[in-house]
Amino acid sequence: MSDVDKLFAAPLPQVSDFVFDHNVARVFPDMIKRSIPGYPTIVENIGVIAAQYAQPGTLIYDLGCSLGAATQSMRRHLGGAACRILAVDNAEAMVVRCREYLAAQDSMMEELVPATVVQGDILQLEFEPCSVVVLNFTLQFIAPEQRLAVLTRIRQALLPGGILILSEKFRFAEPVTQQHLEQVHYAFKRANGYSELEIAQKRSAIENVMLLDTQEAHFERLQAAGFDHACTWFQCLNFGSIMAHA
Repeated sequence: MSDVDKLFAAPLPQVSDFVFDHNVARVFPDMIKRSIPGYPTIVENIGVIAAQYAQPGTLIYDLGCSLGAATQSMRRHLGGAACRILAVDNAEAMVVRCREYLAAQDSMMEELVPATVVQGDILQLEFEPCSVVVLNFTLQFIAPEQRLAVLTRIRQALLPGGILILSEKFRFAEPVTQQHLEQVHYAFKRANGYSELEIAQKRSAIENVMLLDTQEAHFERLQAAGFDHACTWFQCLNFGSIMAHA
């Protein structure tokens, strides 16, 4: 169901800002696999963590769900648990494909928790009480000045004992660390078949729409939002995932 990512393989007269359109949706699984070190481990363990903290009869959110990789993982690990998942994305192309992927999962596996996919803006979403919230490489695409408000609303919706799983690409305050990890990330992409042209054009497309925080900034914001405790449970190069407990 996924094509090989060749979106930036040919020289572009002008590199536009990155958008999650139908072209991106078509190649997204290949793009993510070849671009984010540790992504399969993050996705698989989102399911493990969700199964640990999901409370019977509660709602689980996958916010900025893209094609639903985290939702699929949670459904595999939750089995027939008495929960339901609401997957939300603001890009129509991603929502359409996400529904197709989940329908395919339903045809292959039995007794999965129900999952509903909706197109919507999580900045406007009215959160219901929930036990697990996933922001898997989503917050970095929200304007920095709006991030605290989103996390505060999520914290207020989480039930006691609930958890937020927050995956992000990290920026590092120490310039040498930033340089080294950035260069190894580019080497990772080259090792996965991307050319120098593809790497450069993708970087130009995404630099104005994906604004990164340091891990320290994430922890400070989570504390300000009211979370009791947060820790990095996984990191590979400049990508990682944080657990924040309600």
